[in-house]
Amino acid sequence: MVSVQARRAAVAFATTRGVSQRRACTLLDVARSALGYCSRLAVKDAPAIKRMAELSLQYPRYGYRRIAIFLRRDGHEMSFGRAHRLWQESRLQLPKKRGRKRIAGGRPRPNAPNGPNQVWSYDFVFDWCANGQKLKCLTVSDEWTKEGLAIEVDGRIRSPRVIEVLSRLVSERGAPRFLRSDNGPEFVSRALLKWIVDQGIETALIDPGKPWQNGTTESFNGKFRDECLSLEWFRSRPEAKVLIETWRRHFNEVRPHSSLGYMTPNEFVASITTNAAPVNATERTAAVRGASALRSVAQPLGHGQTQKAEQAAYSN
Repeated sequence: MVSVQARRAAVAFATTRGVSQRRACTLLDVARSALGYCSRLAVKDAPAIKRMAELSLQYPRYGYRRIAIFLRRDGHEMSFGRAHRLWQESRLQLPKKRGRKRIAGGRPRPNAPNGPNQVWSYDFVFDWCANGQKLKCLTVSDEWTKEGLAIEVDGRIRSPRVIEVLSRLVSERGAPRFLRSDNGPEFVSRALLKWIVDQGIETALIDPGKPWQNGTTESFNGKFRDECLSLEWFRSRPEAKVLIETWRRHFNEVRPHSSLGYMTPNEFVASITTNAAPVNATERTAAVRGASALRSVAQPLGHGQTQKAEQAAYSN
């Protein structure tokens, strides 16, 4: 019981137990004139704390730094230091993750990109629906811009489906210089390797047993599982496709990325395209696809709405 606030609270408790106010103040070393003091800082912090609590419920896996970016977008004056103080006072700390054994640093990543659309990395993530259907998700990301280029969801995805997804991305964005992946059977099939050669793309297969060489995809997949798969309840595979595509757009358009100076991937791409200085987070507003708007949650699909929902998810 060191702080003044704690001692004032102790005086209030003592008076409810029959101790006079004068006696309680003397015992606890509190000035009687300070009993009616109301902290101005608490009044100033109240709106920010309320909004921080709302954002922490909306994004339960975000830490105080990303929440601070959202508060800046909403117009609050928020440094990382102040955000950390309010975060601790509100007891909103995330549960600590179990530590991992990590490889020694200083080893260069093979074929590291130095610009957008140079290295794409892709991998598979697995999950299940509430009705028992298996989900196999093909994730494709740009290692330089951190964009989630595509997340293909189905029960089975073989090499022809992988070629279909990559062909669509190449037609929309142009071919990358390298494609990085592990040595899974879908990624080393003859059909896929032939398509890669025909497109003039080089492969950057990681060494067996060394997933850290595909660190960008491992990081993207970890965020995908932590912020989407572990939080959503997929009642069916069509609903999972819609919700996962919604999360991918949110990742590209709303979610601040620490390695990009807390810009979104889309903002980072725009700053490269226009050759402009990166936009300060305090100057951005909620106009960027609703900076802290609630993510839409798909409603149960009727029998005749399943195909329309899938087409809407992919056409956008």
